[in-house]
Amino acid sequence: MVKKALLGQVSDAEIRLLRIFRAVVACGGLTAAELELNIGRSTISRHLKDLEARLGLTLCRRGRGGFALTPDGQRVHEGALRLLDALDGFRAEVRDLHADLVGTLMLGLFDKTATNPRSRIGAAIRAYRRRAPDVHLDLSVGTLNDIESAVIDGRLHLGIVPDHRRSDSLAYLDLFGEDMMLYCGRQHPLYGADHARLAPDELRGYDYAGLAYHSPNMEATHRLGLRRQAEVNDQEAVATLILSGCYIGFLPDHYARIFVADGLIQRIEHPGCHYEVRFMAVTRRSPAPSRLAAACLDALAQAHED
Repeated sequence: MVKKALLGQVSDAEIRLLRIFRAVVACGGLTAAELELNIGRSTISRHLKDLEARLGLTLCRRGRGGFALTPDGQRVHEGALRLLDALDGFRAEVRDLHADLVGTLMLGLFDKTATNPRSRIGAAIRAYRRRAPDVHLDLSVGTLNDIESAVIDGRLHLGIVPDHRRSDSLAYLDLFGEDMMLYCGRQHPLYGADHARLAPDELRGYDYAGLAYHSPNMEATHRLGLRRQAEVNDQEAVATLILSGCYIGFLPDHYARIFVADGLIQRIEHPGCHYEVRFMAVTRRSPAPSRLAAACLDALAQAHED
């Protein structure tokens, strides 16, 4: 057999021969491959000989003893599988890029982002809709843990959550910030008091409502030594407990503004009683985000780039 290496560019003819070889191996022989390939055994045999000539290798034994790969044939088969799988994946990607953005985008939001003036989620959705008018948007609001879990297991394509202890399973895109301030309700002893004169130990003597999961809120709780007497999972619950007059707690300044304007709560103006939270768009690291999710990420990044 004349040695001739298959190097450089791989032509369509050689790709076709490799596909035939793959089918013969998968079927376990030439006879079984006839139906799969819809060509005669003699034609299949001729194609295999052509491939062996191009490679300069004997790929298989075929005859009365049955069909069997040679050691060289085994290695070529493994390489052919990788090549053909990569080629099929590339062609699928190209077809996908030419296709219209259609389907349903599952997006999860942490609560109380709509009133944040630094949030440009609405502008991002508007830009996304212009690019993908046929996409159906399924938008839900949930807790941080619920959103992250849903993104990891594929029930959500994308989530927007406050930054905290990160997961290796997720990719993070920084979007915007949020200022958290400490508040008390109108019935609380600190309402109307001179907060600048508060001693640290005095502030620690009041019951405090804090978030139950690891977050900047928990870090501020420990930093200030606050006495957490109630645990909650969202800002609505914090606001309710502050309004009771029994607890102090942190709220986003933009969300608290309406309660402050109505005289229902008051910011505790004391050094260190504030912190910032960064909000992130999160997607699964693997598999890579779908085209629907990737387009939404692009819209979010562009909307918040300033």
